[in-house]
Amino acid sequence: MHHVGSKAQTDIDLSKYRSEAEKHEYVEDLGRIDTVDSNKWLNVGVDIAETGRAGTFIQKDCSVIHSKAMRDGVEVMGISEALKKHEWMDQYLWKYISPEKDQFTQAAKTKPHEGYFIRSFQGAKIQQPVQACLYIAKEGFSQNVHNVVIAEEDSEMHIITGCSTSPHLITGLHVGVSEIFVKKGATLHFTMIHDWGEQINVRPRTAIHVEAGGVIVSNYISLRPVGSLQMSPTTYLDGRGAVARFNSILVASAGCHLDVGSTVHLNQPETRAEIISRAITVGGTIIARGEMIGKVAGCKGHLECKGLILKDGLMQAIPELQGHVPGVEMSHEAAVGKIDQREIEYLMARGLDEDEAVSTIVRGFLNVDIEGLPAGLAAEIDKAVTETQKDMM
Repeated sequence: MHHVGSKAQTDIDLSKYRSEAEKHEYVEDLGRIDTVDSNKWLNVGVDIAETGRAGTFIQKDCSVIHSKAMRDGVEVMGISEALKKHEWMDQYLWKYISPEKDQFTQAAKTKPHEGYFIRSFQGAKIQQPVQACLYIAKEGFSQNVHNVVIAEEDSEMHIITGCSTSPHLITGLHVGVSEIFVKKGATLHFTMIHDWGEQINVRPRTAIHVEAGGVIVSNYISLRPVGSLQMSPTTYLDGRGAVARFNSILVASAGCHLDVGSTVHLNQPETRAEIISRAITVGGTIIARGEMIGKVAGCKGHLECKGLILKDGLMQAIPELQGHVPGVEMSHEAAVGKIDQREIEYLMARGLDEDEAVSTIVRGFLNVDIEGLPAGLAAEIDKAVTETQKDMM
């Protein structure tokens, strides 16, 4: 499964990055934030006005510069504060990810730079999303964060996590270890929007544990150029009826290398998993992986990967299904190719010129209906998709 992406693992020399950065002061009033920064944050769904948000976490380099919950039933803070506040926190750190997994997890263990702790309380239905932003402003910095998210029993929560870099930044590395726990009957929508920079390398390492009747819906959106991204969250559906749904929308321009996968272990009866990706290469490389491992009868999984090649690059779909017992139901469909000429002609017959026709098709292709998005964020993503599709043409 992981042999193709091995280059992305070994081609980064951690010694080239600095692990120290000056401290940034805490900002109580986000209205004081430089507009250059706040505009970058808005591009990834983080709104400094905080209207319609249940909580906010913002980290710049290695400093938590703003952190607060604005609704009952939710906690938002830096990981070091959470460790001081909750003596049980160590039960959740490094539970499903080993620090020895690779050089990146080792860096997050030995030289950690905060990260967020977000928790919904038992039975709480948090209507508005919690927003978290991880931002790099220091040139050549390796930001090593450790995030923990807990959706307690029967709670509902939506997290928007936006990651970006300062406009002047040229090189940098982001290493993010994230451990997500969805307890019995809880629902967590987790939407990630990345806008990194053309030479930034990104190495998230994520594990998700879902108990009986729990639901994780993970949305990943990367439309802007990034040097390289290599991620493959692993999800364990360990309770009866647990559900995982992964949606990703990826665009790779020339020079970008995106290696994005999801692995789901369906370990109990009536578990369900769906991995859907839409990917467009405009000269870059996209490796879209999906792996499902069905261990018990009565589990169901579906993988779907569709890729469009608009300019010469590489689009590689690697779907993998493993069934271990009779009674697992799993399917996959993968398609890689160009825009169908007949679709273009159909739209041109209705009065669009060729560019408009192509643009309309690309937009429709990227516009996956992502469930559970707040209306404002859905509109932001729609706008980003429109701009992306204009840039491509």
